[in-house]
Amino acid sequence: MNAVYYIGLDIHKKSISFVIKTHAGQLIRRGTVEATRPALTAWANQISQPWIGALEATMFSGWVYDLLQPHAHELQVAHPLLLKAITCAKKKNDRLDADKICDLLRCDLLPRCYMAPSPIRELRRVLRYRNLMMRQAVRMKNKIAGLLMEVGEPYVKEKLHRKKYFHTLLDELEARDEVPASVRDLLALSRAQMESCAQLERKLLAALEQHSKLAARVARLRTIDGVGAVVALTWALEIGEPERFGSIRQAVSYCGLCAAQKQSAGKDQRGPLSKQRNKHLQTTLIEAAKLAPRYNQALAALHERELKRGARNRATVAVARKLVAYLLAVDRREDGFKAARGAA
Repeated sequence: MNAVYYIGLDIHKKSISFVIKTHAGQLIRRGTVEATRPALTAWANQISQPWIGALEATMFSGWVYDLLQPHAHELQVAHPLLLKAITCAKKKNDRLDADKICDLLRCDLLPRCYMAPSPIRELRRVLRYRNLMMRQAVRMKNKIAGLLMEVGEPYVKEKLHRKKYFHTLLDELEARDEVPASVRDLLALSRAQMESCAQLERKLLAALEQHSKLAARVARLRTIDGVGAVVALTWALEIGEPERFGSIRQAVSYCGLCAAQKQSAGKDQRGPLSKQRNKHLQTTLIEAAKLAPRYNQALAALHERELKRGARNRATVAVARKLVAYLLAVDRREDGFKAARGAA
């Protein structure tokens, strides 16, 4: 392994700083390369020895990882939060950051994080864009209600976003002079934007459900009562490969469904849910846990039992944790959910 080079990469939008060292720490070369595919490919082709590289996980890391992986003997991605805790220093710049990443790599102290396969990351990007469209549609719904409240116009909350009721209401506003023309125009514009976002959201969701790489997996996950298309897709794409979790506890922690722990001098304190989590999974599972007991008797019993012991939020989190156990069991077994076999 002494003939192998170790390379630390500090990635930014326009440039990438690199440091190349031997296993003993001897500096071979350092410099900067332009953050473009041709420049990075040319740089990788110039390295004469086999090399192991490391880069910090950022929004730019995905394409760099995919481009350099065929050139490297091994390529690792560093966890950004843990990396900051290890390499915090008074003096910080791109060259020093690349140097520290390289040293952590060759000393086998690099805090690694999981990099999902490229096909999974591509589909995950589509799912997160679908979530953006859903949030935009909700914002437009809230804006419609807000505009009506601003001008003092009454409306039926349960019917406001139904197409027929909305257009009838808009026609009534057109016939009166009390409501400013700007409000009527904004109401129509907000409705059109809401419908456009909702239509795109449904189209993206249907495409993901029918994708050849996801269809069978999603179908298995949906055999769990209370798990729908959105929960199944979010689990499959955010988790990636379920084998990377050694236990249900690790999966629960990754989903952000466990409390932060502070222990010192024999005193153990538990805080709120940890902020070190996959926020997409956490949000989806918490929302699913509020509805799942309606469709799943086992989850309903768990929710009722936990509700007697504490607050409603505690019961919701308990249901979300059980959902993680079910989802992980089905995903590992690659078979439909069967309660008799004890999925959790």
